[in-house]
Amino acid sequence: MENYVKEIRKLVGNARIFLPGVRALILNEKGQVLLQKRTDMNIWGLPAGAVEIGETAMETLHREVREETSLQVLSAEPMALYSGKNQQFSYPNGDQIQPFALAFIVREWEGEPEVDGVEGCEVRWFGLEALPGDIVPVHRQVLDDYVNRYEGKFFLGE
Repeated sequence: MENYVKEIRKLVGNARIFLPGVRALILNEKGQVLLQKRTDMNIWGLPAGAVEIGETAMETLHREVREETSLQVLSAEPMALYSGKNQQFSYPNGDQIQPFALAFIVREWEGEPEVDGVEGCEVRWFGLEALPGDIVPVHRQVLDDYVNRYEGKFFLGE
């Protein structure tokens, strides 16, 4: 998708584009969530990324989690679908997007979390009651929804 997005950006510049993607809420046995410190915005976020042409959402989840954390997803549960104007945001370089993102809960994985050094500069486990203040806003919404809204059934987020 990176090349696809680059080609689209050549045509539309920084204008807002729809971007299908996934977000991974990875939990350990203590109920802590894995976040990565993003290099593009210098704030914390969930492992996440855009669906590539010809790729399924589940394939994207596996690829993005592996790329950004070195973990291998063994199973994942779809939690919510996020879309709409509340999802809009702009990157520091001015690129604007409106994601259409599927959030997954990942409780079964293997490996040791490691930062990729490209998209992230740090990975760390956080208790859901002790999250950092500087989190990507649309990722904060996923975390808040997991704590306050998720009841074991898939739902439509905002």
